Amino acid sequence: MTDDGSQGFHLTALDARRYDFGNALRGYDRARVDQFREQVAEELERLSRANQELDQKARSFHEQLKSFRDRDKALNEALVSAQQLRGEIREQAEREALLILREAKAEADKLLQGVRDELRRSEEEVQALWRTRRSYLAQLRHHLERQLTELNAAESEPLPEFTTPLNSSAVRAELPVVQEIRQLPVRPNLPTPSWLDVIEDDS
Repeated sequence: MTDDGSQGFHLTALDARRYDFGNALRGYDRARVDQFREQVAEELERLSRANQELDQKARSFHEQLKSFRDRDKALNEALVSAQQLRGEIREQAEREALLILREAKAEADKLLQGVRDELRRSEEEVQALWRTRRSYLAQLRHHLERQLTELNAAESEPLPEFTTPLNSSAVRAELPVVQEIRQLPVRPNLPTPSWLDVIEDDS
């Protein structure tokens, strides 16, 4: 046991048990003093145990607090990293989206140009076919007009005039020739040529 005002008063259970109050005339009841001293020693032991438990809990709490602070720091760092990663992912996604959009636009332009070229070729083919049709119709009109001219000319020919009588000597002289013609073999009937045959022959 120490009694120093500068350092404070420290009393243990062992100090309480070993403390000697001394003997004095007409002093306190020794048995009661011993009993009180024992009670004080037990109380000091209890307080010491409680203090140790509190110290242990305080150290545990301190360690837990340190762990919580470390975890909070780690969580904050993870949150910052996650935010940075989210920003990087967003930027990367935007870049990829722009790239995909540009590629899709280029492909669409290429397909559109192909369609335009095909349409132009089709228009040129249709125009060529139209010109061929017009040329064919012009040729057909020309042949028909020529045939019509020939028909008009044939219709306008005068009727033949026969001046020799049938009972004249000239007719009788030609009778053997007619008889020979009748004796010739008969040819099969051929179809009458049409204006299409004439067009094909001219072509």
